Amino acid sequence: MLDDAGGQPLTAKVPSTPEDPSIAVINGIEKVCQQNDIDPTSIRAVMHGTTVATNAVLTGNGARVGLIVTDGFRQILHLARGFVPGALSGWINFVKGKPMAELRDTVEVGGRIGADGAVVRPLDEDGVRREVAKLKASDIQSVTICLLNSYVNSEHEDRVEEIVREMMPDVSISVSSRTLPEVQEYERAITSVANAFVKPVVSRYLTNLKKGLEERTGALSLSILRSDGGLAAAQTAGEYPVNLLMSGPAGGVAGANWVARQSGFENIITFDMGGTSTDVCLIEGGEAQVRRETVVHDVVVRASSVDVRTVGAGGGSIAYVPDLTKALRVGPSSAGAVPGPAAYAKGGEDPTVTDANVVLGHLPSDARLGGDMEIRKDLAEKALTKISEPLSMSIEEAAEGVIRIVNENMFGALRLVSVEQGHDPRNFALMAFGGAGPLHANALGRLLGAWPVIVPRGPGVLCAAGDATTNLRDEAARSLIKLVDETSKEELSEAFDELTARACASLDSEGVPRDKQEVRFQVDLRYAGQSADITVTLSPEDFAKHGIEQAVGRFDELHEQMFNFRLAKAKEIVNLRVIVLGPGAEAVELSLEDGDGDITRAAIADTQIYSEGEHHPGTIYDRAKLLAGDRIEGPAIVTELDSTTVILPGSHATVDSVGNLLIRDNS
Repeated sequence: MLDDAGGQPLTAKVPSTPEDPSIAVINGIEKVCQQNDIDPTSIRAVMHGTTVATNAVLTGNGARVGLIVTDGFRQILHLARGFVPGALSGWINFVKGKPMAELRDTVEVGGRIGADGAVVRPLDEDGVRREVAKLKASDIQSVTICLLNSYVNSEHEDRVEEIVREMMPDVSISVSSRTLPEVQEYERAITSVANAFVKPVVSRYLTNLKKGLEERTGALSLSILRSDGGLAAAQTAGEYPVNLLMSGPAGGVAGANWVARQSGFENIITFDMGGTSTDVCLIEGGEAQVRRETVVHDVVVRASSVDVRTVGAGGGSIAYVPDLTKALRVGPSSAGAVPGPAAYAKGGEDPTVTDANVVLGHLPSDARLGGDMEIRKDLAEKALTKISEPLSMSIEEAAEGVIRIVNENMFGALRLVSVEQGHDPRNFALMAFGGAGPLHANALGRLLGAWPVIVPRGPGVLCAAGDATTNLRDEAARSLIKLVDETSKEELSEAFDELTARACASLDSEGVPRDKQEVRFQVDLRYAGQSADITVTLSPEDFAKHGIEQAVGRFDELHEQMFNFRLAKAKEIVNLRVIVLGPGAEAVELSLEDGDGDITRAAIADTQIYSEGEHHPGTIYDRAKLLAGDRIEGPAIVTELDSTTVILPGSHATVDSVGNLLIRDNS
């Protein structure tokens, strides 16, 4: 909770409610109000990051989608793209996912739009009515309309939509020319189908959430975090939920960026470790890397998202020893929130990463998670015997093995966003957050060589801080397949003006004045004859002065960084895009009182930490009592409401002026 009048952020953390995520949202708001004696009716705005759309895709629990395509394109989702994930032998064990619109629910309609936007064959409206009648008889819950070349002329799609609304007034409809008005029919189809698949689920969730909030707080503004790290009005988010598939991880990136800016760090790698998975992202020059596609499991859609890479390694990841190989494995199976790790005493019996941290003393058994959850070391040790006995190891050795394996898994993800994108991680700081991130941060800093390791205050709720401090955002795009040398500045200017008007419309409707809206232009460029395009951003001022000359030069630089070469050949424009940002929340500036150098005020108890095969005496500190300038020598444990930080032997942490723990090796 942030107060426009000033003061530091107020936080609360409550358990997840998988049966209905909105319950936990409301519980958290009620808890932070009760703890700080705040009247809920004084809340004027709620910014929310959600994984509802993501979970619908992962579990397959979306709507039954009917797909309407141009005659001859019924198998478009099955043909897809010729890419098999995995190594060279990946095709042997690759299992193709089930399309979100089945073949039996896909119908074809007559009519054809040419690549130039001209009507080649008129729309067969009688045929459209016959096919829509089939969908109506099949209990279809959501309809996608994706006709060939509609991105240049949506006339046929618009008419099909009118017929569907007339014959099926209660279904949700996604139209490809509005969901993704860009070239490449498969990408447009899969993105529009994904939008239709999650649309009823997300719309229902947002409606229930807003109703529940208004019952407790009165009228308020509800904004939802998009995958690209910007906020969208709830109504817009409900209409285009495909833009929310990475909403949850994007909040952490936005929060990390907010803290980093106040701390004076422009280049950071974010490390968000929760109970089931770990998300990592690279921020350079204060800007998170954004890519033009969103990936959820085996579903790839064309929607902007922060370039987050995810691995199935979290605090709840289960460790096991297969009978065949007798080699220790960790994840991707997770104990989740229910029953959770064995140490939570909620019925879990399998050994998890959290249990290993408890056994090693990284998570003291007298620590409290969420303020009221007891940690049982005896249950953690009992669970770890399932792997220590088959491996003929001590409990501590087995636990350290679990931690090393999960750290290596996360190290691989960190390399994906740094080394494999042409960035040296030693030029970046590592920011760790999430409930489990600070437990592993020091070790990951050593593996990556990224210093300092930054642990912000309230790391377990940093995603919420990101939701509250980012900007309203919308975008508009169109394809323009044309060589740069054959495109005039006037033609581009006309296109950018049209896109700007479209992108500004949603912020206008939210009451954001035009002088408070920041406009950015983007051009997707590629070398003529190649298929790999790269997005380059430029300001309207630079475009007015130089056209896209600077963007073309930047494209060469980015291509060389990513692929290690550049070509002296013609460049081709693929897409144009305009992004509009509104003002962020008037967030308070973080600060912390200076200390006197005596950290005994924060010491709670002595402890034992197992590291590198032996026990080390250490101290447990209360983070709430640490002040700016304090230095903590490792080994040490720093506890707070929503997370626990481990400082390993041979490392130390200092507290900066905004309250971050900055961990560095002593060497």
